[in-house]
Parts: sequence; C-alpha cells; structure tokens
Amino acid sequence: MPFQKIAAEKLSCSVARQIELLILRGILRPGERLPSERELSEKLGVSRPSLREAIADLQARGLLTTRANAGLFVAETLSATFPKALTQLFAAHDEAVFDYIGFRRDMEGIAAERAARLGSDTDLRIIDANLRRMEAAHQKKSPAEEAFLDAEFHMSIVEASHNVVLLHMMRSMFDLLRQGVFYNRQVMFQRRTTREALLDQHRAINTALQRRDAEQARVAVEAHLDFVETSLAEQRKADRNEDVARLRFEHTQNR
Repeated sequence: MPFQKIAAEKLSCSVARQIELLILRGILRPGERLPSERELSEKLGVSRPSLREAIADLQARGLLTTRANAGLFVAETLSATFPKALTQLFAAHDEAVFDYIGFRRDMEGIAAERAARLGSDTDLRIIDANLRRMEAAHQKKSPAEEAFLDAEFHMSIVEASHNVVLLHMMRSMFDLLRQGVFYNRQVMFQRRTTREALLDQHRAINTALQRRDAEQARVAVEAHLDFVETSLAEQRKADRNEDVARLRFEHTQNR
C-alpha cells in the first residue's frame, strides 16, 4: 500500500515556512527589517534555538540577510530581476522605454481584471485609500509626492490580483521606474493639465474596480497607459525641438 507514517514537522521548519510565505506573498518586502530575535520568538511562540535554526535555513537559501549592528532583513537581491548591465541598457534606449509601457499595459490590464474579480473588500479599500492620498497630494505644487503615490496605486492593484509571480515581476519593474531607469515620473506630473488628466484616469480605474467591473477596469488601465505613452512621446519630441531651437538661437547670436 502507498501509505507512509506521518513525520512530525520540526518547529524550525514551521517557522521558516511562515516567513517564506510572507515573502512570497509580498507582505514582507525586499530590504525590510524584521523584528529583533526576542520579539520575533515571542510573536511566533517558539524558542530562540528553533528561531535561529529557521533563520539559518532562510539565510542559506538567500531569503534573509544580516547587516552588521542593524539586524535581520529580507534580502534586497530578491527585487533584482535584471542584471546591472541590462538595466543600464534599458536606460540608454527609448525603445526600451516604450516597450516597458506596452508591457505594463498588458500586465496591468490583466492585474486589474483579476483584482476586480478576485480582490477582497480589504484589497479594494487599500486601492481606494491610495487614490485618496493621490487626490490630497494633487493639491500640492510639487509633483514629487503625487508621482510616488502613482506607483503605490498601481502596485496595490497588482497586489489585489493575488498572483505571486505577477506581483514580484511588477514590483521589480516599478523599482526600476522609481530609480528613473525608464523615465522620470515627476516630469510627467509637472504640467498641470497632464496632472489633471492623470488623476481623472486613476479615478476611472478605481471606479471600475470598486464596482468589480473587470472589463472596464482593464479598459481604464489601458487607456491610462496609452495616454502615458502619447504624453511621453510628445515630451521627447518637445525636448528635441528645444535642443534644435537653442542651437539655431546660439548660431544667430554668433553671426
């Protein structure tokens, strides 16, 4: 008969599994500091030796790392999807910029559909709360906070899709965006008319999600990223025109 005796799982294995699931599900993020050993053992209800054994296992697998005089952290390397050389290549060519936007359009359209169907009520409350934060930041002259919250809003939709592969892939892509690898989001928010349009587009996405209208949520995301692509292309063209105009002006001044 194909039956075997059930082996009791070591306590340290249970601890390691709980922590790795928190990392897999995106609750614990790369670079995030964990509680102290004493606090963590109390929260988990296990002895320090069992906790240390679990931590050693997670460190050996590259999920956790220690920093001198700082404590225990989720490994930052978990967010490094692309090698540095490829990241630099992305930053150097417009082709990558517009391919990135197309990639986001496809993936975030899927994420929005899934979020409308599978997201919990709490997920939708988080998305709505992020929109309210964007609306508050919209009143400020500087676009920096609104641009930051833009990424938070989109990531909350990806998180609500409840697909861990999509979650980690898109989180890595947004990390590159935050670093300015593809384009400077703050520049997108500098023109008041563009800021108004972007906020209205985020409202449309949120409205569809709150209604759990999966098709409209995808359409709203795609329309938003089409606008981003067009605006960015126009901005790049305007920058090139300005360069030409300055050369022409300097040449006429030196005659």
